[in-house]
Amino acid sequence: MTTTNEQPGETDANAQEGPDSPADRVSLFSAAKERLLLFFSDRFTANVSEFFAERQPLVWVMALVIGIAAAYAAILFRLAIRFFQLPWLQTMDKATTAAAMQLPWWVILLAPATGGLIVGFILLRFQRGRRPHNVADVIEAVAIGKCRISARDGFLSALISALSLGTGASAGREGPVVHLGATIASQLEQRFDLAPGAQRTLLGCGVSAAVAASFNVPIAGVLFAHEVILRHYALRAFVPITISSVVATIIARVHLGNFPAFIVPEYYIASLWEFPAFALLGLTSAAVAIAFQFAIIGADRAATATPIPVWLKPAVGGLCVGAIALSFPQVLGVGYDTTDAALNSQLGLLIMLALLLAKTAATALTLGFRMGGGVFSPSLYLGAMTGGAFGLIAESIFPALASGEGLYAILGMGAVAAAVLGAPISTTLIVFELTGGYQMTIALLLTVSISNGLTQAVHGVSYFHWLLNNRGLFLHEGPHQHIVHSVRVRDMMTPLEAEEEATKPEEGPYLQPAHTLRHALRVFDETGQEWLPVVDAQSEDLIGWVRHFDAIDAYNKALVAAHVEEHR
Repeated sequence: MTTTNEQPGETDANAQEGPDSPADRVSLFSAAKERLLLFFSDRFTANVSEFFAERQPLVWVMALVIGIAAAYAAILFRLAIRFFQLPWLQTMDKATTAAAMQLPWWVILLAPATGGLIVGFILLRFQRGRRPHNVADVIEAVAIGKCRISARDGFLSALISALSLGTGASAGREGPVVHLGATIASQLEQRFDLAPGAQRTLLGCGVSAAVAASFNVPIAGVLFAHEVILRHYALRAFVPITISSVVATIIARVHLGNFPAFIVPEYYIASLWEFPAFALLGLTSAAVAIAFQFAIIGADRAATATPIPVWLKPAVGGLCVGAIALSFPQVLGVGYDTTDAALNSQLGLLIMLALLLAKTAATALTLGFRMGGGVFSPSLYLGAMTGGAFGLIAESIFPALASGEGLYAILGMGAVAAAVLGAPISTTLIVFELTGGYQMTIALLLTVSISNGLTQAVHGVSYFHWLLNNRGLFLHEGPHQHIVHSVRVRDMMTPLEAEEEATKPEEGPYLQPAHTLRHALRVFDETGQEWLPVVDAQSEDLIGWVRHFDAIDAYNKALVAAHVEEHR
């Protein structure tokens, strides 16, 4: 008989203390809880540390300050336009057409020319590049200019544009305000040593605030900054840009009132059978947008080829605008009163078709001959005329189905502006917020998309990117194009060692510190060299070396950084 030394109950006790015992389960649960808490603690600490390391609280505060400053700049710019129109129109009201109709013909003819003479003097004596700066310069500053916009260029361009529009030049006020808002943002952010991504975000803050305050469109201001200026929708940039837009809108509403820029009746789509007509309107709007851009391009080239002194060109352009205004005073200035009349079905078919041609010519002459102003307001104007005329024709053909020229004018306004600016999303939101009309959402999206797509098919780029292409900057082709322009040899060179002699190198290929990455890569490719000397631009002494591998490495790192910024 087998005997054991186990005591009664000992087997049960051992069983309870096995791997599945309650004590072990408690221990495993505690360990898992500690690991989970440690994981969330580490993640929380890492995210908060990164948030403060990137100085996001400072960026948010600066976004608030920029929003306030840009809003007041937009208000003052609007007042400056009215101040310059007072001497010849005898009124500071925005309804310039009615006032111009009461004036003698020689005042209408000479007022824009006189303003052009003053503009020409400012361009010749004070303005860099002898041209007013605009939205394209803001895009360039974000892409390759390290977000630096000269205060001199910014405020002089604002003065030139206010003077031009106040004396009757046919252009828009929003583009100059966008450049002014970006100038203010650039001057403020230069006082802090911020990361490049934060600098670009703050420039976007100035743009969003300017658009929001100028149009009373906070949502569209945010989207415009992302779509046109930053060209991405990074979440890290969304908060400060929204802060600026909201603050600017509040300030504008306090001083200018809380109402849309255009007061229109509430329109409804009469029938779903109208959508083929909306699609055809998109096609028509594309034709108008294409013709408008070709007219500006043609006027610019004509002004460049004409042997007229720079200081005299704005006066010649102003004289031509005045001549057009003798028959069509509706082309003078920003033209919001005429746009509003089209949206409210107050214009006839023939006058809208005539104004379509007259405004295109007047705006092309204004911008081509270097008077100040933007293209957004003229695009809205031309779109309203296009849509209104199209609506009247559609109503005459299908009286039981057409919704009326007012609704078509709203759709045309969005379609032409989106095609010219190359900003279909933000333009759609701008039209919504400008008119307060949300009933035609689907129709507007259809016309905007068709117009934008066909314009891109013909032009390939928006008006702003056409201006940049003329400067050799092809941003629409992707981030690699602006990277090879923005990275310089000085950013990737290896300085001379102490024992190396800083003498002029022998004959052969060499680089200078200011040369772009694109130039360096071309020289490497043409010569097959692995190392190239870097010489000083003035003394031509050797100051360093660049390795082919380092140039490629700098390019790859810049691409990765751009990708990270666009997706955070």
